[in-house]
Amino acid sequence: MARRQLPAPIERGGRLAVPACLLATILGVTALTVLPTRALAVLVTPDRPPASGLPWLEVSSGLITNSQGQTVILRGFNDAALLETGANPLPPALSNADALLMEAEGFDVVRIPISWSLLEPQPGHFSTTYLDEISAMVSVCAAHHLYAVLDMHTEDFGVGFGGSGAPAWLRVPGIPNLHLPGLPAAWQRHLSPAVNAALAYFWLYPNWQALYWQAWAFVAQRFRGNSNLAGYDLYNEPHPLPIPPGIFATRLLWPFYATGIKTLSAVDPNHLFIVEGDLFGEYPTAITPLHAADLVYSTHLYAGSLLGSPFKGSAAPLKDEWNQALGEARQLPAPYWVGEVGINRTQPLATQWAEDEIALSNTHLAGWAWWEWDDSEGWGVRQNGGPVDAPWLHVLSQPFIRSAPGRLTSMSFQLSTGVLRATISGALPGSLVQVSWPKTAGSPALNSSCVRELKPHGPSPGLVTLVMVRSSCRISLGSQRPARVALS
Repeated sequence: MARRQLPAPIERGGRLAVPACLLATILGVTALTVLPTRALAVLVTPDRPPASGLPWLEVSSGLITNSQGQTVILRGFNDAALLETGANPLPPALSNADALLMEAEGFDVVRIPISWSLLEPQPGHFSTTYLDEISAMVSVCAAHHLYAVLDMHTEDFGVGFGGSGAPAWLRVPGIPNLHLPGLPAAWQRHLSPAVNAALAYFWLYPNWQALYWQAWAFVAQRFRGNSNLAGYDLYNEPHPLPIPPGIFATRLLWPFYATGIKTLSAVDPNHLFIVEGDLFGEYPTAITPLHAADLVYSTHLYAGSLLGSPFKGSAAPLKDEWNQALGEARQLPAPYWVGEVGINRTQPLATQWAEDEIALSNTHLAGWAWWEWDDSEGWGVRQNGGPVDAPWLHVLSQPFIRSAPGRLTSMSFQLSTGVLRATISGALPGSLVQVSWPKTAGSPALNSSCVRELKPHGPSPGLVTLVMVRSSCRISLGSQRPARVALS
């Protein structure tokens, strides 16, 4: 355990008189409606040592790139093996076999939700044991050429309310955690006065936020020199209630991120800083421009699977969700990466939904992390550590361009023929293109003379390496596997 000083008035569980808290909340929201907004900027000066494994990632010219100057697309899974939710036991650990299968199927990233509650189980005491577990999971990923993204996961404020995030000792005292008859457990938490009072206090006043960023800094100190880590997803699914959404985003959310980036970059300026919009991507986020090195914008895409009308086969709502998120990323400005996207595979038309989402990600040259690898409700490739759902994994493991020199300008994968096409321009002849290629796809059939296939391909079984023969190329690679399979 590591010990640090707590800012007042948080010592011994954050005691705060209830009338004072409610009055302060009302005054805080009122003040936010009249304060001017302005663009935010944080000076971040990376100081990266030589790569410890995978190449360092950064943001350059509005794209996620690696230290070789190649555009990088990160696609993979969330794995919540280290996430504490209420009093539930932790999910099954990510094994070497899991990571090897992800690698073999061409994926290159794992988003790892981590728990503030386990980092700081007692006020002011940090758990080095839990930090070691995080580090071990990052190492398992890196051993199989998978970048890790660390996500400080929050849902319904914290574990004391049955959710995830803040430790149970952090709450506004005297506010009832009501349980209303007839509501599912999740909605009991969403509507709880105690949950929403804690969220309002967290967002309106900086003392709990200071605790949060100190917990993050404890993590960042460990990973400062680790190039296998892609970056930090700073806050999972922030939402405004009971604060009005526009006020929340412009007056609270973006200054919160600016403060966090300033705090973390003092400890670790070397990784991506991933900032999320309001809750789910289907709802718009008011953007205040935020300028910082290596900034990435993220939303979660659940239109038709969790939000809105159930998916009926039209991709229009999915396209709208993508266009909204990409527009917000341009306003920030930052490249866009999808931290969560997913559907319960038992939902009608789940395969088509997944295929449409992946096709849109190809159109927009974007990466994503599927929710999730292992879960208990039908969303994952595994269920509670059970056998791999091979047909569902097959749906998700489509070939894509993992890294490209010059400028990657288009990409598509045609399900009916199993052909991956991409266009690259402005590359140096002799430079390398890495193609994520599922092992189950068999050997690729190269149909382009402007690149040649490099053999052997390299260390990853889910990778095909091409060499640029000319500076520009329309690449065409054919797959030998069936493009679609029937889900049982």
